[in-house]
Amino acid sequence: MSFAETISENISTFLSFTGFANATSGHLIMILIGLIFLYLGIAKKWEPMLLVPIGFGILVGNIPFQPGFQIGIYEDGSVLSYLYLGVVKGFYPPLIFLGIGAMTDFSALISNPKMVLIGAAAQFGIFGAYLTATALGFNASEAGAIGIIGGADGPTAIFLSSKLAPDLMGAIAVSAYSYMALVPVIQPPIMKLLTTKKERLIRMKPPRQVSQTEKIIFPIVGLLLTTFLVPSGLPLLGMLFFGNLLKESGVTRRLANTASNALMDIVTILLGLTVGASTQATTFLTPKSVMIFGIGALSFVIATFSGVLFVKFFNLFLKEGNKINPLIGNAGVSAVPDAARVSQDVGLHYDKSNYLLMHAMGPNVSGVIGSAVAAGLLLGFLG
Repeated sequence: MSFAETISENISTFLSFTGFANATSGHLIMILIGLIFLYLGIAKKWEPMLLVPIGFGILVGNIPFQPGFQIGIYEDGSVLSYLYLGVVKGFYPPLIFLGIGAMTDFSALISNPKMVLIGAAAQFGIFGAYLTATALGFNASEAGAIGIIGGADGPTAIFLSSKLAPDLMGAIAVSAYSYMALVPVIQPPIMKLLTTKKERLIRMKPPRQVSQTEKIIFPIVGLLLTTFLVPSGLPLLGMLFFGNLLKESGVTRRLANTASNALMDIVTILLGLTVGASTQATTFLTPKSVMIFGIGALSFVIATFSGVLFVKFFNLFLKEGNKINPLIGNAGVSAVPDAARVSQDVGLHYDKSNYLLMHAMGPNVSGVIGSAVAAGLLLGFLG
C-alpha cells in the first residue's frame, strides 16, 4: 500500500469515528431539546439549578460516537456510567433529601397542622397518573414509577423509578424535572379557573409563633410516624427528617450548612448532568417516552386541581374568619418553594397586600413529605 493510500485510509478511519459520521436524526432532536433546556434555564431563569445541568447533560449524552470506547453513559467502565450509578442505585435522591431537610423550615406546617391535608390532597396527581399509565398499557410497576411524577419531586421520581422501572428512569426523571420548572406556567391558569375573585381575596390569620422545642421534636416525631406507617419510604423520609434535625437542633449548624450547601450542590450537579446524559437518543426516543411526558403534564394538572378544589371543599366546614385562601391549594405539590411562590404571586395580583407565601409553605413542605410517603406506598405494593 502506497503512502498516499495509507494516509487516505487513516483519514477515512478517523472520519468514521467522528460525531458527524455517526449522527442520527435522533441525536439532533435530543441536542435541540438540550439547547431548549439551556435557553429556559439561562435566558428565562426557569429553575436554572435543574435545567442547566440537565440541558448540558442532554448534550453530553447525545454526542454521537461508535460504541466500544467506554465513553457512553450506558457502556460498562465509562466515567459517566460510574457517575450514573448514583441514579441507578438510588443513592443521589436520599442525599438530596438530606439537603432539603437541612434547608427547610417546617414552622408553617407545625403552626397549622391541617395544612397537611392540602399536601395529601395534591397527591391525587400521583394516583391519577398511575391509573392513566395503566390504561395506556404500562404494567403496574411502570405505572407506579410514572405516577410519582405527579408529586412534582424529581429526587423521589428517580428513587422510585430506579426500583420499579429502571428502563424508563431517564424519561421519568426528565419529565419530572421539566414540569417542576414549568410550575409557574402550568399552575396559575388552573388556579384562576377554579377560584372566584372573592375566594382569591381571602385573608388568612398570621401563623402562630413556633417554639424551638417544637421544631426539634417535629423531625423526630415525623420520622417515627411516617416510617412506621410506610417503612419502604425510610431512605427518603429518614434523610429528610435527619437533615431537618441537624438544622433545628442548634448544635450541629456546621453539618446542616454542609448538607444544605456544599453537599446539596455537588449532588445536584451530578444528578442533573447524569440524568440529562441518560437521554441518549438510541435508548430514550421511544413512544413510551412521549407517553410519559404526556402523562406527566396530566399529573401536574390533576395535582393542582385536587389541591385547589380540596381547599374550596374544606372551607365549607370552616367559620368566616378561619377560611383558607384556595390559591394556596396548588402548593400541595412537592416543588419547594416554587409552588408556594406561585401562590404568593397569583394572590398579589389580586391584592397587593395579601401575602400568602408563609401560609403556602405549610402545604408545600407537606407535599415533600406526602410524595415520599406515596413513593413508599407504591414501592411497598409494587416493589
